Amino acid sequence: MDLQLGGKRAVITGASRGIGFAIADALAAEGCDVVLVARDQAALDAAAGQVSRHGHQVLAIAADTTDDAAVRAMVAAAAGALGGIDILVNSAAQPASPGASRALADLADDDLRTEIETKVLGYLRTARAAAPCMIDQGWGRIINISGLAARQATSAFGSIRNVAVAAMTKNLADELGPAGINVTVVHPGMTVTERTPALITAYATARGVTEAEAQRSMAAAVSIGRMVTAAEIADVVAFLASPRSVAINGDAIAVGGGAPGAIHY
Repeated sequence: MDLQLGGKRAVITGASRGIGFAIADALAAEGCDVVLVARDQAALDAAAGQVSRHGHQVLAIAADTTDDAAVRAMVAAAAGALGGIDILVNSAAQPASPGASRALADLADDDLRTEIETKVLGYLRTARAAAPCMIDQGWGRIINISGLAARQATSAFGSIRNVAVAAMTKNLADELGPAGINVTVVHPGMTVTERTPALITAYATARGVTEAEAQRSMAAAVSIGRMVTAAEIADVVAFLASPRSVAINGDAIAVGGGAPGAIHY
Protein backbone atom coordinates (compact mmCIF):
# COMPACT_ATOMS: atom_id res chain seq x y z
CA MET A 1 0.00 0.00 0.00
CA ASP A 2 1.26 3.44 -0.92
CA LEU A 3 0.91 5.56 2.22
CA GLN A 4 1.00 8.73 0.11
CA LEU A 5 3.59 10.27 2.41
CA GLY A 6 6.03 11.38 -0.28
CA GLY A 7 6.82 15.06 0.16
CA LYS A 8 5.01 15.41 3.51
CA ARG A 9 6.77 17.44 6.21
CA ALA A 10 6.97 15.93 9.70
CA VAL A 11 8.12 17.13 13.11
CA ILE A 12 8.91 14.42 15.67
CA THR A 13 9.71 15.27 19.28
CA GLY A 14 11.74 12.94 21.46
CA ALA A 15 13.41 11.84 18.23
CA SER A 16 17.00 11.37 19.30
CA ARG A 17 16.42 7.77 20.42
CA GLY A 18 13.87 5.04 21.13
CA ILE A 19 10.38 5.17 19.70
CA GLY A 20 10.72 8.78 18.56
CA PHE A 21 13.81 7.98 16.53
CA ALA A 22 12.18 4.90 15.00
CA ILE A 23 9.19 7.01 13.93
CA ALA A 24 11.40 9.67 12.36
CA ASP A 25 13.30 6.96 10.48
CA ALA A 26 10.09 5.28 9.27
CA LEU A 27 8.57 8.55 8.04
CA ALA A 28 11.77 9.46 6.19
CA ALA A 29 11.79 5.99 4.62
CA GLU A 30 8.25 6.67 3.37
CA GLY A 31 9.36 9.89 1.67
CA CYS A 32 8.83 12.57 4.34
CA ASP A 33 11.12 15.48 5.06
CA VAL A 34 11.60 15.32 8.82
CA VAL A 35 12.58 17.53 11.73
CA LEU A 36 14.00 15.69 14.72
CA VAL A 37 13.47 17.45 18.06
CA ALA A 38 14.94 16.71 21.49
CA ARG A 39 16.97 18.54 24.13
CA ASP A 40 20.44 17.14 23.35
CA GLN A 41 21.84 18.66 20.15
CA ALA A 42 24.71 16.17 19.89
CA ALA A 43 22.36 13.18 20.18
CA LEU A 44 20.01 14.79 17.67
CA ASP A 45 22.80 15.36 15.17
CA ALA A 46 23.83 11.70 15.43
CA ALA A 47 20.23 10.56 14.94
CA ALA A 48 19.73 12.90 12.00
CA GLY A 49 22.85 11.50 10.38
CA GLN A 50 21.29 8.04 10.44
CA VAL A 51 17.89 9.18 9.17
CA SER A 52 19.44 11.12 6.30
CA ARG A 53 20.36 7.86 4.55
CA HIS A 54 16.84 7.82 3.08
CA GLY A 55 17.72 10.80 0.90
CA HIS A 56 15.18 13.32 2.16
CA GLN A 57 15.64 16.57 4.03
CA VAL A 58 16.47 16.01 7.70
CA LEU A 59 16.82 18.77 10.29
CA ALA A 60 17.83 18.52 13.95
CA ILE A 61 16.46 21.25 16.20
CA ALA A 62 17.13 21.19 19.94
CA ALA A 63 14.19 22.32 22.07
CA ASP A 64 12.78 21.65 25.53
CA THR A 65 9.04 21.07 25.30
CA THR A 66 8.55 22.27 28.87
CA ASP A 67 9.41 25.77 27.58
CA ASP A 68 6.62 27.33 25.50
CA ALA A 69 8.88 29.96 23.93
CA ALA A 70 11.33 27.24 22.87
CA VAL A 71 8.50 25.19 21.38
CA ARG A 72 7.17 28.13 19.38
CA ALA A 73 10.65 28.98 18.12
CA MET A 74 11.23 25.35 17.11
CA VAL A 75 7.95 25.13 15.20
CA ALA A 76 8.64 28.43 13.45
CA ALA A 77 12.11 27.25 12.46
CA ALA A 78 10.80 23.90 11.22
CA ALA A 79 7.97 25.44 9.22
CA GLY A 80 10.32 28.03 7.75
CA ALA A 81 12.89 25.45 6.69
CA LEU A 82 10.41 22.97 5.24
CA GLY A 83 7.82 25.43 3.95
CA GLY A 84 5.16 24.14 6.35
CA ILE A 85 4.28 21.25 8.66
CA ASP A 86 1.95 18.41 7.72
CA ILE A 87 2.61 15.92 10.53
CA LEU A 88 3.42 16.29 14.22
CA VAL A 89 4.39 13.31 16.36
CA ASN A 90 4.68 14.03 20.09
CA SER A 91 7.04 11.56 21.72
CA ALA A 92 9.12 13.68 24.12
CA ALA A 93 8.53 12.21 27.57
CA GLN A 94 10.27 10.29 30.31
CA PRO A 95 9.76 6.56 29.63
CA ALA A 96 7.71 4.64 32.16
CA SER A 97 9.55 2.61 34.77
CA PRO A 98 9.00 -1.17 34.89
CA GLY A 99 9.49 -1.29 38.66
CA ALA A 100 6.87 -2.00 41.29
CA SER A 101 4.12 0.57 41.75
CA ARG A 102 4.78 3.14 44.48
CA ALA A 103 2.53 3.28 47.52
CA LEU A 104 0.25 6.26 48.08
CA ALA A 105 2.44 7.54 50.92
CA ASP A 106 5.42 7.65 48.56
CA LEU A 107 3.75 9.65 45.79
CA ALA A 108 5.31 13.13 45.67
CA ASP A 109 3.46 16.14 44.29
CA ASP A 110 6.48 17.42 42.39
CA ASP A 111 6.93 14.11 40.59
CA LEU A 112 3.42 14.38 39.18
CA ARG A 113 3.98 18.03 38.27
CA THR A 114 7.05 16.97 36.29
CA GLU A 115 5.10 14.26 34.48
CA ILE A 116 2.30 16.66 33.55
CA GLU A 117 4.66 19.48 32.60
CA THR A 118 6.68 17.26 30.29
CA LYS A 119 4.21 14.87 28.72
CA VAL A 120 0.78 16.49 28.89
CA LEU A 121 1.59 20.20 28.67
CA GLY A 122 4.61 19.48 26.46
CA TYR A 123 2.36 17.74 23.93
CA LEU A 124 -0.22 20.51 24.21
CA ARG A 125 2.35 23.24 23.59
CA THR A 126 3.70 21.55 20.48
CA ALA A 127 0.23 20.84 19.06
CA ARG A 128 -0.87 24.41 19.80
CA ALA A 129 2.14 25.81 17.96
CA ALA A 130 1.94 23.49 14.94
CA ALA A 131 -1.83 23.38 14.39
CA PRO A 132 -2.11 26.80 12.69
CA CYS A 133 0.21 25.59 9.90
CA MET A 134 -2.09 22.63 9.30
CA ILE A 135 -5.28 24.68 9.54
CA ASP A 136 -4.00 27.11 6.91
CA GLN A 137 -3.38 24.29 4.44
CA GLY A 138 -6.52 22.32 5.35
CA TRP A 139 -4.72 19.07 6.18
CA GLY A 140 -2.65 17.60 8.96
CA ARG A 141 -1.96 14.73 11.32
CA ILE A 142 -1.07 14.88 15.01
CA ILE A 143 -0.09 11.63 16.73
CA ASN A 144 0.52 11.58 20.48
CA ILE A 145 2.66 8.76 21.88
CA SER A 146 1.22 7.85 25.28
CA GLY A 147 1.33 4.36 26.81
CA LEU A 148 -0.60 1.37 28.09
CA ALA A 149 -0.40 2.68 31.66
CA ALA A 150 -3.57 4.47 30.55
CA ARG A 151 -5.26 1.05 30.75
CA GLN A 152 -3.36 -0.54 33.62
CA ALA A 153 -3.27 0.41 37.30
CA THR A 154 0.43 -0.34 37.73
CA SER A 155 1.68 3.24 38.11
CA ALA A 156 -0.50 6.02 39.49
CA PHE A 157 1.40 8.83 37.80
CA GLY A 158 1.91 6.84 34.62
CA SER A 159 -1.82 6.23 34.40
CA ILE A 160 -2.69 9.85 35.19
CA ARG A 161 -0.40 11.33 32.56
CA ASN A 162 -1.36 8.83 29.85
CA VAL A 163 -5.10 9.12 30.42
CA ALA A 164 -4.66 12.90 30.29
CA VAL A 165 -2.91 12.62 26.92
CA ALA A 166 -5.76 10.47 25.59
CA ALA A 167 -8.34 12.99 26.83
CA MET A 168 -6.43 15.86 25.26
CA THR A 169 -6.19 13.93 22.00
CA LYS A 170 -9.95 13.47 21.76
CA ASN A 171 -10.62 17.14 22.49
CA LEU A 172 -8.15 18.27 19.83
CA ALA A 173 -9.55 15.74 17.35
CA ASP A 174 -13.08 17.09 17.70
CA GLU A 175 -11.91 20.68 17.33
CA LEU A 176 -9.47 20.19 14.47
CA GLY A 177 -11.22 17.40 12.54
CA PRO A 178 -13.41 19.77 10.49
CA ALA A 179 -10.21 21.56 9.39
CA GLY A 180 -8.85 18.33 7.88
CA ILE A 181 -6.59 17.49 10.82
CA ASN A 182 -6.80 14.05 12.43
CA VAL A 183 -5.47 13.62 15.97
CA THR A 184 -4.80 10.18 17.44
CA VAL A 185 -3.05 8.68 20.46
CA VAL A 186 -0.86 5.58 20.37
CA HIS A 187 -0.32 3.44 23.48
CA PRO A 188 2.93 1.44 23.42
CA GLY A 189 3.63 -1.14 26.09
CA MET A 190 7.06 -2.46 27.04
CA THR A 191 9.05 -1.87 23.86
CA VAL A 192 12.40 -3.10 22.60
CA THR A 193 14.72 -0.09 22.35
CA GLU A 194 18.27 0.68 23.42
CA ARG A 195 16.88 0.90 26.98
CA THR A 196 15.71 -2.72 27.01
CA PRO A 197 18.68 -4.29 28.86
CA ALA A 198 18.33 -1.76 31.71
CA LEU A 199 14.55 -2.28 31.77
CA ILE A 200 14.98 -6.03 32.13
CA THR A 201 17.44 -5.52 34.97
CA ALA A 202 15.07 -3.11 36.75
CA TYR A 203 12.13 -5.47 36.25
CA ALA A 204 14.12 -8.40 37.66
CA THR A 205 15.36 -6.39 40.64
CA ALA A 206 11.90 -5.09 41.49
CA ARG A 207 10.49 -8.61 41.54
CA GLY A 208 13.46 -10.46 43.00
CA VAL A 209 13.92 -12.77 40.01
CA THR A 210 16.69 -13.52 37.52
CA GLU A 211 16.91 -11.58 34.28
CA ALA A 212 16.01 -14.72 32.33
CA GLU A 213 12.88 -15.12 34.45
CA ALA A 214 12.13 -11.43 33.99
CA GLN A 215 12.31 -11.80 30.21
CA ARG A 216 9.94 -14.77 30.28
CA SER A 217 7.52 -12.91 32.53
CA MET A 218 7.58 -9.82 30.30
CA ALA A 219 6.95 -11.94 27.22
CA ALA A 220 4.07 -13.77 28.91
CA ALA A 221 2.36 -10.43 29.53
CA VAL A 222 2.03 -9.88 25.76
CA SER A 223 -0.43 -11.76 23.56
CA ILE A 224 2.11 -12.26 20.76
CA GLY A 225 4.57 -13.76 23.25
CA ARG A 226 7.24 -11.08 22.99
CA MET A 227 7.74 -7.34 23.31
CA VAL A 228 7.18 -5.33 20.16
CA THR A 229 10.03 -3.29 18.73
CA ALA A 230 10.21 0.47 18.28
CA ALA A 231 10.26 -0.08 14.51
CA GLU A 232 6.99 -2.03 14.70
CA ILE A 233 5.37 0.84 16.58
CA ALA A 234 6.73 3.23 13.98
CA ASP A 235 4.97 1.26 11.24
CA VAL A 236 1.61 1.93 12.91
CA VAL A 237 2.42 5.60 13.42
CA ALA A 238 3.44 5.96 9.76
CA PHE A 239 -0.01 4.75 8.74
CA LEU A 240 -1.72 7.13 11.17
CA ALA A 241 0.39 9.97 9.77
CA SER A 242 -0.75 9.22 6.24
CA PRO A 243 -3.77 10.34 4.23
CA ARG A 244 -4.88 6.68 4.32
CA SER A 245 -5.81 7.04 8.00
CA VAL A 246 -8.61 9.56 7.50
CA ALA A 247 -11.21 7.24 9.08
CA ILE A 248 -9.37 7.26 12.43
CA ASN A 249 -9.73 10.41 14.52
CA GLY A 250 -9.64 10.96 18.28
CA ASP A 251 -9.11 7.27 18.96
CA ALA A 252 -6.53 5.41 21.04
CA ILE A 253 -4.53 2.71 19.25
CA ALA A 254 -2.77 0.12 21.43
CA VAL A 255 0.57 -1.03 20.01
CA GLY A 256 1.82 -3.29 22.79
CA GLY A 257 1.35 -6.66 21.13
CA GLY A 258 -1.91 -7.33 22.95
CA ALA A 259 -2.82 -7.66 26.63
CA PRO A 260 -3.91 -11.23 27.45
CA GLY A 261 -7.46 -11.43 28.75
CA ALA A 262 -8.32 -7.76 28.33
CA ILE A 263 -11.22 -6.64 26.13
CA HIS A 264 -11.38 -3.01 24.99
CA TYR A 265 -14.33 -1.88 22.93
